[in-house]
Amino acid sequence: FKIKSSGANVLFCQKGVDDFAQYLLAKENIYACRRVSRSNIEKLSKATGAKIISNLNELSSESLGYAKFVKEIQHNEDKFTYVEGCKNPKSVTILIHGGSEHVLDEIERALKDGLGDLACSLKSKLVVPGGGATEIALAKRLREFGQSLSGREQLAIEEFASALEFVPTTLAENAGLDPIDILTELKAKHDSGEKNTGINLLTNKIENMLESRIIEPLKIKSQAISSASEVAKMILRIDDVIASKPQKKNDQKNFSNQFPIS
Repeated sequence: FKIKSSGANVLFCQKGVDDFAQYLLAKENIYACRRVSRSNIEKLSKATGAKIISNLNELSSESLGYAKFVKEIQHNEDKFTYVEGCKNPKSVTILIHGGSEHVLDEIERALKDGLGDLACSLKSKLVVPGGGATEIALAKRLREFGQSLSGREQLAIEEFASALEFVPTTLAENAGLDPIDILTELKAKHDSGEKNTGINLLTNKIENMLESRIIEPLKIKSQAISSASEVAKMILRIDDVIASKPQKKNDQKNFSNQFPIS
């Protein structure tokens, strides 16, 4: 009676619900979903705006949330409860499909990477052109700076610039394009002042990345270059590498003969 008088027509419970109690709720057109995990309860609260209560005496119309549709759909042997049409939800669920576990894992990883990039862009509000445009522009500026130096410093800067060009080269190779032709054309475009030009892998053409809406977060781009530089410096600081070879059986026997163990 308490649940019905509050105006609720859907009930999510973290614990179990007795079959008879579920029958009585169903008679009053109240859908009861039992054994919902604590994390899902919290997500439902964020999505619907409902308040989590631990006592029926706390239940009131003010603690209720809103969803346009709540429906149970069976997929093969599993049943899923869909909560749709929430007002300004603070939590959503993305359902992914795949032919195998490996495909699902790859889709999930790509989805998380994309969401992470989007969140980073919204937080920092700073983006740079993608498709290798940023790396080509940096390499061009580094070579210009290198002309003002002499000796080994100029060679180091030249190598750093060449390393940055591996990004658009790899993109071209992965797309089945000729990396030399792509790199030459990109350099020509940037030399003519088209600094936002990069590779659009959706069309396999060289285009303006900002106009094609292919962008990357500045924070992630700068972090990637910084991390790669730190790894390179760490490797260069290694003076020598000593590789140990496995001992032969004869050597082990001779060693035991020289030093008998009592």
